[in-house]
Amino acid sequence: MTIQTAQAKINLAHIIETKLGYSMRKTSSTRLTSTSDDSYGPQGQSKLPYQVNSDNSTLGRAQHRQQLLLVKQQQNIEAIMAMAMDFCPDVTSNGQPDSDWVERFIALCEDTANESMQKLWAKILAGETVSPGTFSIKSLQTLKQMTQREADALQKCTALCGYNEKDHSHLILLGFYKKPSLFDLLRKGNKVSFNLGKAGISFPDILTLMDIGLIYRKEIESAALKAGQEINLTFLTQRIALKPKSNDLVLSYYKFTQTGDELRKLINTPINKAYKQLLSSALEEEFEVTWHANK
Repeated sequence: MTIQTAQAKINLAHIIETKLGYSMRKTSSTRLTSTSDDSYGPQGQSKLPYQVNSDNSTLGRAQHRQQLLLVKQQQNIEAIMAMAMDFCPDVTSNGQPDSDWVERFIALCEDTANESMQKLWAKILAGETVSPGTFSIKSLQTLKQMTQREADALQKCTALCGYNEKDHSHLILLGFYKKPSLFDLLRKGNKVSFNLGKAGISFPDILTLMDIGLIYRKEIESAALKAGQEINLTFLTQRIALKPKSNDLVLSYYKFTQTGDELRKLINTPINKAYKQLLSSALEEEFEVTWHANK
């Protein structure tokens, strides 16, 4: 047995003991003849090479496991609520969260043991307490299914996400092109695309958020812009103002869904520095680009 195999078995034994409340022990390979309730499996087959190291009945062990589960869920809920108290600002709230919403919140968050994910749940509870109606049940259900990898992808993409003041949406700019005229039908082939990889965002990161319904699957295009028409995007602490130098420029972008918009609020991430530089250098040929600090 290699060291890696031994370590895997030790890890598995630890998981089993943590979840069952009992360790496992190796049994004899000979067929057992006892008529006790633990001698045979559901189909009457002989015991497996390992069995639970306990003299308690199956019912007793099940009750013990349920108690362990309840204790862990209680610990998770208490940890999340303690974090929520810490996150909640001393401000006047806009009313009380709906009681049914609170019950659903507790039922959905109680199995979350990962500390990073618990912080997201805590921010939701604090935010809903300050402003009831901020987070939908659908957002809670989505967060319930999210893995740490998916949460990391959301955090990375949030650092590229700008708020469009015109239509109150959040988006990730992908590029632009000049709308072709009758005399320049091939101009769209000159589309400028931003390489998000230079900002540390891979296409699998984007696909991950599409798969869980946080970003719309299709790339979206703006209406054709007029020369001098100002577009403003806000990135937490900074704002970019874009003015096309000519008519018929079209921006392309990914747009966050309503659920993505709600969960994005949990992450206060300044604009990705590499992405900011990417925008400035790629846009300056066709746009007047001005950055401002948000007050």
